[in-house]
Amino acid sequence: MINTIFVQETAEAAAGQWRIAADQLRAKFPKLAAMMDDAESEVLTFMSFPRAHRTQIHSTNPLERLNAEVKRRTNVVGIFPNDRAIVRLVGAMMLEQNDEWSLQRRYMQLEGLQSLSDNQSARLSAVIN
Repeated sequence: MINTIFVQETAEAAAGQWRIAADQLRAKFPKLAAMMDDAESEVLTFMSFPRAHRTQIHSTNPLERLNAEVKRRTNVVGIFPNDRAIVRLVGAMMLEQNDEWSLQRRYMQLEGLQSLSDNQSARLSAVIN
């Protein structure tokens, strides 16, 4: 029932489907329905972005992949001599990931987000080659 909310084409249709789902759950699960009433605007915020970006916005796959890589590398080391050693390793990994995502990968097409910006002529450094 909840999955039907996220496949809607427009924000208005998703909000309508959200309210239908909350109303159907209200009799059996009043606390869940009340929570859905309170969280509607926050959960459906991603619908205001272009359709091409919606799956990236509501997905946590890149974060889960990054956490798995941190866990893998820290398990290889095993025992750290102090907290600063952990910070150095994880910090270096974060810098490496930041450089990779800034220069090589493009998770979202930034040109598509220009429609949301007030300043159409602004260029982001990740877009400039």
